[in-house]
Amino acid sequence: MPHIALPQGYPGIRSLFMYSPVTAAPLNDLVQTLLHEPGTSTLTPGERELIATYTSSRNECKYCANTHGAIAKYQLDGNEDLVEQVKRDPATAEVSDKMKALLAIAGKVQQGGNKVQAEDIAAAREQGATDKEIHDAVLIAAAFCMFNRYVDGLATWAPDDPAVYDAIGRQRATEGYKTAPFVVK
Repeated sequence: MPHIALPQGYPGIRSLFMYSPVTAAPLNDLVQTLLHEPGTSTLTPGERELIATYTSSRNECKYCANTHGAIAKYQLDGNEDLVEQVKRDPATAEVSDKMKALLAIAGKVQQGGNKVQAEDIAAAREQGATDKEIHDAVLIAAAFCMFNRYVDGLATWAPDDPAVYDAIGRQRATEGYKTAPFVVK
């Protein structure tokens, strides 16, 4: 049960966005830019969603890990197995060495920003990561720590039905984050 009175039928952060539209607008703009907007990153939307999924999974945020995992699946041609591999252990996942290095940085950010060391950055660069990709990985991980704490700190509703996350994932992967909120009936 949420800690505050939230609109019914809207899972996770969507209920918070309905509750507070004034804060929803800049947060929606941020997530649209970070994860979906073309031309804002040299990482693909699927790679960006994997970073969000991995961070959310490490933070044990059920709603965000499942939602962004479903979006990543759709961004990655339906490859749900890859999403699960990244959530379990990105070091052994079937992603590029560059993505492994960026996910390792995201994991350090999730623990605390000061956990990222020069060696982590050097390792990512050795695998071909650009400064912009390193920047984006850090920012996505940091933002998702905030989003995860926002969602879980107010005890928002996280559905148990995987079909709900799949439907949200399909919608967000194609439409982005600025469309009408997903309602569970």
